[in-house]
Amino acid sequence: MLSIPSQVSIFACTKAVDFRKQHDGLFAIVQNELKEDPMDGSLYIFLNRRHDRIRILVWGCNGPWLFYKRLEKGTFEKLSAGTESKLVMTRAKLAMLLDGFALEKVKKRKHFAKEFRLKDGSTSHDVDPTQATLQSP
Repeated sequence: MLSIPSQVSIFACTKAVDFRKQHDGLFAIVQNELKEDPMDGSLYIFLNRRHDRIRILVWGCNGPWLFYKRLEKGTFEKLSAGTESKLVMTRAKLAMLLDGFALEKVKKRKHFAKEFRLKDGSTSHDVDPTQATLQSP
């Protein structure tokens, strides 16, 4: 079970990766193909060609961590983002991917309004719902 803080970004490589690559090879993929900084603390997800193995690369305070999971039966869902080489994921989608859910068939219900009305009457789309003071209608 991975515990991932909410401020950590999660990126998945949509192309199959040769799993003979280790830390340095995956770092090169993050820099050259995903155009991200592998030492920023984000999680980087990689799948092999058969989609039965997954690797998660993350930079710790003094070096890289590489998590690895191999399925005995079945496959992980193929990740796609159109023509993009990377896919931005949420913690929930990562957990569902690791648990074998089909991400395309999962429907997320709405829990919060898109905009909030502040006491001064202005409307904001970027207000944290836990910090906003709502005006009664």
